[in-house]
Amino acid sequence: MRLCAADAQTIATLARLRIDEATAAHLAQQMASILDYMATLNQVDTTDVEPLYSPVEHVSVLRPDTPQVDFSREAILANAPQTDGEYFLVPRVIA
Repeated sequence: MRLCAADAQTIATLARLRIDEATAAHLAQQMASILDYMATLNQVDTTDVEPLYSPVEHVSVLRPDTPQVDFSREAILANAPQTDGEYFLVPRVIA
């Protein structure tokens, strides 16, 4: 597909960009090249290709998030300065 400098200038105006004529001609050439490549890709037969979320397989490197008990309540409360046997006892902060 061929684009002219006026087309590039129109697109730049829509994008609220100010470009000079030389830049418009250069951008028109680049955009035409991109559109030609898209036309080439449209010719590829993709009827038997499954849609992809991503071209790479995403594998989680983290362990599964499963609940587990690592320490007993008694072992944790053994380090507390004060406890009622079930919870930590702390000084009252709000009156």
